[in-house]
Amino acid sequence: MSGSPFEWIDEQARARRRAGLVRTLRPRPADSPLLDLAGNDYLGLARHPEVTEAAASAVRAWGAGATGSRLVSGSTELHAELERELAEFCGFESALVFSSGYAANLAAVTALAPHGSLVVSDAGNHASLIDGCRLARGTTQVVAHADPDAVRKALGTHAGPAVVVSDTVFSVDGDAAPLTGLAAACREYGAALLVDDAHGLGVLGDGGRGAPHAVGLAGAPDVVTTVTLSKSLGSQGGAVLGPAHVIDHLVNAARTFIFDTGLAPAAAGAALAALRLLRREPERATRARGVATTLHERLTAEGLEAVRPDAAVVSVRAPSPERAVRWAADCREAGLAVGCFRPPSVPDGISRLRLTARADLTDGQLDRAVRVIIEARR
Repeated sequence: MSGSPFEWIDEQARARRRAGLVRTLRPRPADSPLLDLAGNDYLGLARHPEVTEAAASAVRAWGAGATGSRLVSGSTELHAELERELAEFCGFESALVFSSGYAANLAAVTALAPHGSLVVSDAGNHASLIDGCRLARGTTQVVAHADPDAVRKALGTHAGPAVVVSDTVFSVDGDAAPLTGLAAACREYGAALLVDDAHGLGVLGDGGRGAPHAVGLAGAPDVVTTVTLSKSLGSQGGAVLGPAHVIDHLVNAARTFIFDTGLAPAAAGAALAALRLLRREPERATRARGVATTLHERLTAEGLEAVRPDAAVVSVRAPSPERAVRWAADCREAGLAVGCFRPPSVPDGISRLRLTARADLTDGQLDRAVRVIIEARR
């Protein structure tokens, strides 16, 4: 009698334990006492009264769920309003909302990279962009991280349609992509530029309008941007922004739009309220960047190795996966939640603590966070 068809899963589990790479779920209570530097609530809006009330109002008006795909019954006036205001705020002609930022990235890459096209992908891209490249019918070429010359070399090998794909701010180390250089390389070869601004929206650009807006690429006919509603806007969902004819193409060709249930009204309402609040209070973006800079300066002054942040992510190197896990656990014991990134989540194999700056952190909370991280490291 043969063994279990899932014996290979048990072997992989043993290998993860040996390498110190086991991941576990840790449900948090609604009233967690931890100071949170692990989540992505960059502007502190996830629990803002205006945002939570907007979510509740949307549920009362539209129901708990979208009830169907966007092309059947899942598009509401609320979705359309959010799309109009997102596009206007970020400086693009049109926008399309998805159930998650992951779905938005899969849609954009696959729909814009048909058979016969070339996708040039940065080696440090987020998993959702990587999976989009794997699903796309075009040929993918991965190039060196944040290197416009490597992009030029790749584009020079292909005579047909091409799209260059990159994060604007990379999620592991928080470093920014050279968008101006990437756009110049694309335009030399007639390629499109597709960028994921998940970590730029709400933090970079004038009043948090995002990285493409900051460098003058917003609204360009050859630039498409994806964003998430789950970070700076404190809600859930994602969107693709770009020229109207590109967005119309996604409506007709993007499988994660056509076959997925629409974003829940509560999430759409919350995101719209957060966007309007950011428009009224643009200083939140400045504060988030300032907190990140202060974290970096104070931690490196104590001898820790940290990457200089270009947005709101501060990456602090750890000696090993096991030490990173212990460091994060000791921080938690001291009342501070921090992210812990280890292989295979990090492309360079280097484990690190990942800290996320928040605009609503007080100076006292910032002092406490720095003190805990330093003492836990010792």
